[in-house]
Parts: sequence; structure tokens; C-alpha cells
Amino acid sequence: MMNNISPQAYVDPKAKIGNNVTIYPFAYIEGDVEIGDDCVIYPYVSIMNGTRLGRGNKVYQNTVLGAEPQDFNYKGEITALEIGDENIIRENVVINRATYATGKTHIGNRNFLMEGVHISHDTDVHDYCVFGYGTKIAGDCEIHSGIIFSSGVIVNAQVRVGTAAMVTSGCRVSKDVPPFIVATDNPVRYAGLNQEMLRSHGISDKVLNHLANAYRLVFHGQTSVFDAAFQIKEQVPDGSAVRNVVNFIQSTKLGIIGKL
Repeated sequence: MMNNISPQAYVDPKAKIGNNVTIYPFAYIEGDVEIGDDCVIYPYVSIMNGTRLGRGNKVYQNTVLGAEPQDFNYKGEITALEIGDENIIRENVVINRATYATGKTHIGNRNFLMEGVHISHDTDVHDYCVFGYGTKIAGDCEIHSGIIFSSGVIVNAQVRVGTAAMVTSGCRVSKDVPPFIVATDNPVRYAGLNQEMLRSHGISDKVLNHLANAYRLVFHGQTSVFDAAFQIKEQVPDGSAVRNVVNFIQSTKLGIIGKL
């Protein structure tokens, strides 16, 4: 299928453009860029060297993809930003590429980034995440699948956020957020399971009860978080969701958020 590229857009001749791509006027696309099939690039988008876009992405006005990392360790190396398929990237989003040639910033598939989101260098975003208005993710973070960030969330460097967690508006996150929970308040704290989302994805009440018991040991027990992980193994029936919790807790380097 033919592309629809405005003559008023700047597209470097070395850029690799897939099939059925629409590029609106005043977009700016550098040479070391790949754009997959069926993407739509709206006016005033800048796509910088090192960026790789999969298929079916929509990138809205004034967004900058592959911006140089805002990291004092960056010395001008050729670095990468990889974006998967069918992401919606709304207005004024900035995503930085990696600091070093050995790393990359990665955005998976079918994520929704609302206006004003910033995702910094070397962060790894998995699939089906929602980033609310003005959410800022610092460098070297790990954002697992199915996470919802409400508006104005700030996530500090090297933080991990576990699968299907929800972080409410205005939270400032400096420790890991375990999977399947709601994090709220400042300082950010555990506020129970993200039950509505879990039920909507077919998680049974039985599994919800197991997860609730697991987090009762973590957040309301009298032991350390690491001892709580062993107690979960001993006291809570095994299953993939419970194992996810245990593995996440045991692999934390920053520690996890507190309790209400």
C-alpha cells in the first residue's frame, strides 16, 4: 500500500518507512529511524536517530521520540529506543533513548501514553500499560504489563512496578511497587489489591483470596519482607500469581513501598 507523506514533513532519505504510513506536515524524522507499517505520525512530531517503531503506532503532536538521554553519563554514543506495536502516544510526550550503546529504552505493545508523559533513558515498559497525564518515569525503571498510572505520578530511578498494579494520582514512588496492588498517598503506601482490574481479567475469587493472604503477611506481619516471602511459600497455596509476588519481592533491590 502507498504511504501518505506530506511534502511539508522532513523525512531524511535514509529513514526506513514501512507500508501504509501517514506522516503529517511539519513532522521531523532523522536518518537512523525505522517506522513500521500502518503508523500515523501527526504534525510537529520529532523522531530522532536510534528510534525503531513497530507497526500500527499513533504518535500525536509535539511528541519527541529518541531524545538524547538527560543523563550526565551520556557521552554522545549511538543509542537506541525500541517501540513495539499499536501504541498510542499522545501530545507532548518525550521518550529518551538509552545512555550507553549496550543498553536501550524499550516500550512494548498496546500501551497508552497520555499528554505530557516523560519516559527516561533505559527504562523498560512491557505491554498494555496506561500512563496518565503528566506522569514522569525516571531512568532505568522496569514497568511490567497491565499497570495503570493515574495523572501526575512521579517514579524515581531504578524503581520496578509489578504486573497489574495501579498507582493513584500524584504519588511519588521511590521504592518498588509489587504486582496486583493499589499504591496511593505520599509517602506512597499499599492500599489493598487492585481487585476490579484483576476480576476484569478473569482472576477468580479463590486466587484473589490467596493474593490477599500473601500481602497480609508482607504488609501486616511482624517479620521482614524477605521473611514474609518464605512465609508465603509455606502458608499460601501455590499458583502463578502468588509465585509472581514472591519472585518480585525476593528480587527487590530498593525495597518495597510501605503499608497504610
